Amino acid sequence: MKKLIRSVAALLAMAAAGAAQAQIAREVVIANLNDKSSVFSDAGGIGGVVAAQLAIDDMGGKVRGQPIRLLGPDHQNKLDVGVSLARQLYDQQGVDAIFDIGNSAISLAVQEIARERGKVLVHVGSATADVFGKACAPTAAMWLYDTYSLAQGIAKSIVAQGGDSWFFVTADYAFGHAMEAEVSKIVKEAGGKVLGSVRHPVGTMDFSSFLLQAQASGAKVIALANASGDTVTSIKQAREFKIGEGDQKLAVLIFYLTSVHALGPEATQGVQYLTDYYWDRDDASRAFGKRFAERSGGKMPTQAQAGVYSAVKHYLRAVEAANSVDGLTVMRKMKEIPVDDFFAPGARVRADGRLMNGYWLAEVKKPADVKQGWDLLTIKGRVKAEDVMRPIADGGCTHLDPPQ
Repeated sequence: MKKLIRSVAALLAMAAAGAAQAQIAREVVIANLNDKSSVFSDAGGIGGVVAAQLAIDDMGGKVRGQPIRLLGPDHQNKLDVGVSLARQLYDQQGVDAIFDIGNSAISLAVQEIARERGKVLVHVGSATADVFGKACAPTAAMWLYDTYSLAQGIAKSIVAQGGDSWFFVTADYAFGHAMEAEVSKIVKEAGGKVLGSVRHPVGTMDFSSFLLQAQASGAKVIALANASGDTVTSIKQAREFKIGEGDQKLAVLIFYLTSVHALGPEATQGVQYLTDYYWDRDDASRAFGKRFAERSGGKMPTQAQAGVYSAVKHYLRAVEAANSVDGLTVMRKMKEIPVDDFFAPGARVRADGRLMNGYWLAEVKKPADVKQGWDLLTIKGRVKAEDVMRPIADGGCTHLDPPQ
């Protein structure tokens, strides 16, 4: 009997060892899908591919003995192109997971494709909170900022400082509409007023009429509900009309280090915004920034590029832990294990797919305080995730996994 027990125990041990050494049957294929040639390319762009490759390198280039292949298609900031590429990636090129997107309208459309196919989709540079709300999917996650939490953090602080009347200059697409709606709601709840808004086409080079309408409104706060290149252009032209230099202040609802760098500290000094990452915040952030810069012509990473690194690495760790590339299996593992990197140490992914990572409040330095080209920000404080993230119950997600 004892010999039988020992034999069974030995067989179980051998089986466990075999399972631990089991390998995925094929290569793991991932894609960094974003705008690499249009108005949002500076925020993510080819830098997203660089960041994803760094994550792959940190995994040794393989998962359970199988190589990791990285694709980097360009959706050109066009909805039809993005949808077509996503279908090709999932259906024809064997992609297991898509990362970034960087355009809310494209993200929402690709999410439907990912849901139908049971494939992983991790939104990084897209901001609409609907992707983990009413449009949520059990194999999708949101890694960076979102309209709800950004609105909570920015609007409350500005109204508290006396900025109680607002006018919006809004990009005319899903992100801009959602951002304006979220901030307007919070401004009103905080006792402020919204005096109006005007919408501009994405990628326009002439903001003069929109800015003059905002200036004429008399609002204390002119809020730029746009992003990336549109934000840079609108700030440049706002300075021509002296907007932001007197009683009227500019509120930048979403901003990037590359935008600060392009405009320069003279034009942006004192601007405060929320960011998930800054390269010079601590040793771990600096180490990643240095590695990224070495492959990017000296450019430091944006928060979206750092977010891509984090999302890709966490996904690959989950693939390894789950010993699977099945979308639902891997996403469940991503929700089970905590994030382990400089970007979101210890943070977890909720049942609705939202990464519970907080923000850093950053302020652009005065020109005299800048020591070198990318030394542009001072970190002023921390905004905790639990203080600004929308509760699951308020999001309208009907595809929670696990169900609640």
